[in-house]
Amino acid sequence: MPNQVIFMDKGAGYEVRDMKLAEQGMLNLEIAESRMQALMKIRERFQKEKPLRGMRIGMALHVTKETGILVRTLIAGGADVAITGCNPLSTQDDVAAALAKEGIRVWAYKGENKEDYYRYLNNVITFKPNITIDDGCDLVSEIHKKHSHLIKDIVAGCEETTTGVIRLKAMERGNALKYPMIAVNDNKTKHLLDNYIGTGQSTIDGILRGTNILFAGKNVIVVGYGDCGKGVALRAKGLGARVIVTEIHPFRALQAFYDGFQVMKMQEAANVGDIFITVTGNKHVIKVEHINQMKDGAILANSGHFDIEVDYAGLKKVAKKVTQLRPLVEEFTLPNGRRITTLGQMRLVNLSLAEGHPSEVMDTSFCGQALACEYAVKNRGRMPTEVIDLPEEIDDNIAKLKLEAYGVKIDTLDKEQIEYLSSWSEGT
Repeated sequence: MPNQVIFMDKGAGYEVRDMKLAEQGMLNLEIAESRMQALMKIRERFQKEKPLRGMRIGMALHVTKETGILVRTLIAGGADVAITGCNPLSTQDDVAAALAKEGIRVWAYKGENKEDYYRYLNNVITFKPNITIDDGCDLVSEIHKKHSHLIKDIVAGCEETTTGVIRLKAMERGNALKYPMIAVNDNKTKHLLDNYIGTGQSTIDGILRGTNILFAGKNVIVVGYGDCGKGVALRAKGLGARVIVTEIHPFRALQAFYDGFQVMKMQEAANVGDIFITVTGNKHVIKVEHINQMKDGAILANSGHFDIEVDYAGLKKVAKKVTQLRPLVEEFTLPNGRRITTLGQMRLVNLSLAEGHPSEVMDTSFCGQALACEYAVKNRGRMPTEVIDLPEEIDDNIAKLKLEAYGVKIDTLDKEQIEYLSSWSEGT
């Protein structure tokens, strides 16, 4: 891959696969916009108030139709934006072309080699952003490692995913973090819709598009029972699968047990699984020793951010034969003669083989990103240099905007109830 010659459409502020895809990209952006009503409400206000005027926002996110709507919203708020991808296989080439046609700085294509991936990151860094928006922490990490001289002009950063927050908290513990980072990932509206509902649906979508496998009656091994794992397990169960959970965390394992799922160690699960789905954010949770125990025809998929949850490199080393069955669908023949199918080169299956989360899901996530940028500007110089959460009222406002988009009305407290909740004297 690193030695492959790739011909791209290039301009002064862009590098994309094919500018002829822009027309389709525009149509897909139109579809996303029609389903992201909450973010549209924020855009209307941003258009009037220009809270991001004068800000340069550098982004490393999945370049999808939903991300394109966030980019347009930030620009409406007065920002100048540059964007690249955060995963080599998640870019939607038609959307990247459409953004380039709109005059937005964008460097991204699906199937990026490592050299291009980091070259594009550095293009965004050369843009000298005042705010960074990251998904996985690669942009922030690169700035801290190689471009620390730019940090003095950075107001704050925003992190989109659990893996990135884990890395940022490690930086904070090691006194390596040099500017405030807002954990947009930790918004309630992000966790509920993006991690639980979005990952549940889009992961299954990616597996089905890649294999057309019947889930009913299969043993589906869900590796990790955090918010993403809970969503995947629920959707697999809904399709008729027998779900088995592997976990290292006692409480999450207990919760999976109480939710009606079988819980066992990976060493046992490897022998019985038909479909394995990793959602942990950790490294090598499925090792070669586990793969060697698997059934003939077992399928491996990953919905964690990086491609290291399964020891894919180790699998390639031990395999006798590798056959590409379809684009991004590979069959590995093991020394014992059994065949193992891997999806998306063990990268995010919901983006490598499908379209990622539905636009309605990303609506709330990207409301969080837009409002986090506004919060950063309003609180410039007053935020601690650590990983911080957005105030709860901002999160609640996102939920309110989404309910309004659905036409859902809820109750409010009356005066008596407010007084009761604020008092301690009234009892039995």
